[in-house]
Amino acid sequence: MAPLDYSTLAFKDIVLTLDGAIAVILINRPKQRNSINKNILIELKKAFSIVDRDDRVRAVILTADPKAPAYCSGADISGGWDLLWEEEAEKEGDQAHRDSGGTLSVVVYRCRKITIAAVNGHAAGAGVTAFQLPFDFRFVWSGAKLTFPFVRRGIPAEATSTYLLPRLLGHSRASSLLLTGATVSPDSPYIRELYHEIIPRREDVFPIAKAFAQELAGHTSQPAYTYTKALIQHPGDSIEENHLLDSRAIRFLGRSQDAAEGVNSFREKRQPKFSDTLSTNPNPWFPFWRSLDIIHLKSKL
Repeated sequence: MAPLDYSTLAFKDIVLTLDGAIAVILINRPKQRNSINKNILIELKKAFSIVDRDDRVRAVILTADPKAPAYCSGADISGGWDLLWEEEAEKEGDQAHRDSGGTLSVVVYRCRKITIAAVNGHAAGAGVTAFQLPFDFRFVWSGAKLTFPFVRRGIPAEATSTYLLPRLLGHSRASSLLLTGATVSPDSPYIRELYHEIIPRREDVFPIAKAFAQELAGHTSQPAYTYTKALIQHPGDSIEENHLLDSRAIRFLGRSQDAAEGVNSFREKRQPKFSDTLSTNPNPWFPFWRSLDIIHLKSKL
């Protein structure tokens, strides 16, 4: 089967391009301050599904045109909270509802590739939660204004932020951000540890993030990265259980071509040339964790 030509994808609110091993997703609603509507969430979930299955892709970057007024100004609530409601939930009741930002967060979090948010502008609401928290790495412009305004808008924090933020920053900092709804800068002691790098010039955020992605993509094994990411995201309940999990992962990948190449390149004092992919190196044990069907699980919640 011929590789997918990304230029043929008929997206409206995002632009998906492939540059070597780096997939770039551009938020493309500048006139609306890159605010979130239902369509952009659908398109982003489709884009992440595509890059997750594409063996050509080693890393994916989400960013915005630096000339746009914001990286993402959050949900477009000019018409109220209709963005949040789905027709199915209205028919079947509260237990059928799925927070749309949260469904995107789960898709990004589950993506097996290197995921990077290049935050080259102001961000609010889901522009901080779904568009940043589930990523592996975050780069941000030092002049960005960041806010989790939910308690000041009459709704609770969304997009799995109450799960992700305490794990990324600790409960104290997460409480300072989520329970106050305050606007902060990236160098605030409450949020600065969220970012891999805080960058002075707005126009430099994407190039620096892309150079980082290229370095990682060129020098890491795709299966090894994916397994390590999964062990971080889904640890065991004890050190003993974690020992069993990482032992099994090492046992499987330790016999791979990439593992042999890692040893050979070390011996030969050269950069490795990893060739294994997720589709050519399948493992029936992986994923090793229990995964809920968040779309169809209704009556139990």
